Amino acid sequence: MAYTLSDFDYELPPELIAQHPAPERTGSRLLDGRGAAPVDRAFRELPGLLDAKDLLVFNDTQVIKARLHGQKASGGSVEALVERLLPGTQEVWVHLRASKSPKPGSRVRFADAFDAEVLGRCGPENSLFHLRFPADPLALLDQHGHVPLPPYITHADGAEDVQRYQTVFAAKPGAVAAPTASLHFDEALLAQLPCPRAQVTLHVGAGTFQPVRSENLAEHQMHSEWFEVPQATVEAIAVCRARGGRVMAVGTTALRALESAAAGGALQAGAAETQLFITPGYRFQVVDRLLTNFHLPKSTLMMLVSALAGYEHIRALYRHAVEQRYRFFSYGDAMLLDRTTD
Repeated sequence: MAYTLSDFDYELPPELIAQHPAPERTGSRLLDGRGAAPVDRAFRELPGLLDAKDLLVFNDTQVIKARLHGQKASGGSVEALVERLLPGTQEVWVHLRASKSPKPGSRVRFADAFDAEVLGRCGPENSLFHLRFPADPLALLDQHGHVPLPPYITHADGAEDVQRYQTVFAAKPGAVAAPTASLHFDEALLAQLPCPRAQVTLHVGAGTFQPVRSENLAEHQMHSEWFEVPQATVEAIAVCRARGGRVMAVGTTALRALESAAAGGALQAGAAETQLFITPGYRFQVVDRLLTNFHLPKSTLMMLVSALAGYEHIRALYRHAVEQRYRFFSYGDAMLLDRTTD
């Protein structure tokens, strides 16, 4: 079947969009969608649903305080969202909102604290701005930046978001959106997992929130994200397969990293850019099971989970989640899915 964008739409009451996290990380609900019928569970039950032969793969990216407010020399206000840190430099790529775009060679003053030089346009279709900061970008963002909460969260970032829009095992800074399925884990629950864990890194970009604008999915240009799969993870997956276990990606970002690393056939360690766009009909190479949050209507991630678990099955699970008042999106509840065998 040839799917169109409208096939991935659904009705979501606005009050089901979670604006704040659950009081405790493990306090969310878990919709168990592995079988034909949905099962309502608590997230704390997850360890009991896993087998010692399985392998859980987490994304260890760290969300940076990527949002900055500033002014051009003319006095016009500017809002910047850092999309990418350029390693070994003081340069960044940013999304920049201003009444009039700043010209190369001009300066923007951020947070009334430091000036950044505009080097020019960059990125896909020159949609980003290339800036040079006066010092280490990470240090400046940590001191003056704001947590880049998704557009559907309506409050300004606060102390709660600094802590909770970040996984407890975040290690490698570079993401502007959290790998949200991992937000449900605390150290105590991680210690209860009966199976081994492995890591990948995928720095989630702001493109994850960009809407798909074409009804014809073949016309959609997928955003690019940097990822790395360590050799130790490749080896852990081989060992898992040898013992008859399942590879479970914790979140769509871990899944995209693994599947991108296997795009040539065999899973390969290394770092690269990915624009992998997973839609129904895609043949998964690595991932058997997925832990994920609920995704936006008409999003590429709705297409991904439909590819993994089956289009009609996902439609039924989302109808159930709405009826049972699950909490949706980044700060919402989770879902457990198995890959279809068809």
